[in-house]
Amino acid sequence: MNIPPDHKAETVLDLRGLYCPEPVLRARKALRGVPIGGILVLECTDPLTVIDVPHFVNQTGHTLDGRERRSELYVFRIIRRK
Repeated sequence: MNIPPDHKAETVLDLRGLYCPEPVLRARKALRGVPIGGILVLECTDPLTVIDVPHFVNQTGHTLDGRERRSELYVFRIIRRK
């Protein structure tokens, strides 16, 4: 299987049904296992994650690569920077 060199490995974290502060706490722990430059995808149902996740990313020095809402699902892409 050939993976393009610009392709980054993604780790998906299903956080559906969890409420503040649990999604951010689990994201922090999961990022430890993501290589620098790798991507952690969060799938959340707590509406407060639209505030909590960007704040967490700014506070920890990672990059929020994207976010979207799919009905009741909030999806965030975090690039690990350190």
